[in-house]
Amino acid sequence: MGLSFHRNPDGSTTGRNQDTNFTVTDTDEEEVKRRLYEDAGWEYTPPPPPVPAGFHRFALVDDAFDGVGFGGARYASLREDPPVGCVPVDWGRLALKCERPGATLWDAIADTVSEVRCEHGVVMNSLGIEKADEWFDARKDGYGAEIAAQLLLMAAQRAALLGYGRQDLIRLLEATGIE
Repeated sequence: MGLSFHRNPDGSTTGRNQDTNFTVTDTDEEEVKRRLYEDAGWEYTPPPPPVPAGFHRFALVDDAFDGVGFGGARYASLREDPPVGCVPVDWGRLALKCERPGATLWDAIADTVSEVRCEHGVVMNSLGIEKADEWFDARKDGYGAEIAAQLLLMAAQRAALLGYGRQDLIRLLEATGIE
């Protein structure tokens, strides 16, 4: 069973249940999702309420390749004393679901990654995004910003595994001419 969603040029969203051919278009994306879930017989969970101004909602994951699951010993202190605004969750590995302050989404993510590394010795190297090439949001603090942060965290982790260091990453970024 598959559901597909398409954002239309007029700002509306069209969704389709590929098994039943049920199709719905609405200006409210969540209403489209709710109706498709209903048609598919799936339970629909509405999104959480918006975070307060100056706060950002995101997940952080230790996506190490060593197979240590949520209950791993290296996560004990993080499970017991996570950063304020974060809750440990089991995604087959340790993840934190966070609502944290920051001037931007990236500020909130960077502060949290740094706090976890300094206080618990764990480098959170992912936002848990599996399809980083699916991006359709140009807002600085929107989903596109989460995708860009995911790619940077993943690049840093994999570069380190290959023997590259901080200066190598900075040199590569500077070579792009980014301002």
